[in-house]
Amino acid sequence: MWTDDELSNRMDQTIDWLREKVTEANAKGVVVGISGGVDSAVVAGLCSRAFPENCVGVIMPSHSDPEDAEDALWIAEGFEIRTLEVNLSGAHTQVMGQVKKGLESIGCNIVGEKMSQGNLKARLRMSTLYSVANALNYLVVGTDNAPESYTGYFTKYGDGGVDILPISSLTKAEVRAWARMFGLPMRIATRVPTAGLWPGQTDESELGMTYDQIDRYLIGEEVSPEIKERIESLHRQSEHKRHVPPSLELPKLERLD
Repeated sequence: MWTDDELSNRMDQTIDWLREKVTEANAKGVVVGISGGVDSAVVAGLCSRAFPENCVGVIMPSHSDPEDAEDALWIAEGFEIRTLEVNLSGAHTQVMGQVKKGLESIGCNIVGEKMSQGNLKARLRMSTLYSVANALNYLVVGTDNAPESYTGYFTKYGDGGVDILPISSLTKAEVRAWARMFGLPMRIATRVPTAGLWPGQTDESELGMTYDQIDRYLIGEEVSPEIKERIESLHRQSEHKRHVPPSLELPKLERLD
C-alpha cells in the first residue's frame, strides 16, 4: 500500500493541477456534483482545497434514496462547500413520459427503457452542472476513477460530460485511501458504489466484476482470464466514449460564380 506522505504528495499535485486548469480556462472556480458516494466526496475535498472561496457543490436527486442527498449534504458541509440542491425528479418524469408517448404514437416498441431512463438521469445532471458552471464562469469537475474510465462505465454526455477529471488515474482502492486522508467516515469510504440510475442498481453488478478485480488488472497484477477478457471487452466497446465524435471530411467544392 501507500504511505501517508505518498498519498499527501499526490493529493497536493492534484490540487495544483486543478488550479492550473482553471487558470488556463480563464475560469473563476469549480462546480462538482455530490452524490454521497466516495468518488464525489474525494473530488469535493480536492475542489474545496483548491478553491475554498470559489467552489460550489450541487446535489441532484432524481427519484433517489433520500439518504443519498443527506450524505451529500453532510459531505459538502464537512468541506465547507457552498451547496445547492436541484431536484430533477419532475424533469425526468416529464421528459421520459413525453419520449415514451411519442415513441408509442409512431408504433415503436420500447426495448431499453431502464437504460434510457438511467442515462437520462445522468444527462439531466450534466445539464444542471453546466447551467451552474456557465452562470458563474466555473469549470465542471468530473468524478470518474480509473476503473470507470478504462471500462467506459460512465454515461456518454452524462457523467462523462465534464471539463476536467482529477481522479481518472486513481484506482478505487486509492480513492478510498484519499477518503481516509480527508477524514471521511467508513460509511462513505466503503459505501456500495452506485450511480443511482434505478432502484437497486450497483456498479459492480452492472460491470459483472468487482472494483478490486479491475484495480488489480490495471496495476498489472494477475486476474483470471475471464476477468481480463471482460475488462478488455468493455474497454473496446466503450472506446467511442473517450474520443470526440468522428467527423466526415469531404473535399471542398469550388464555388461556381
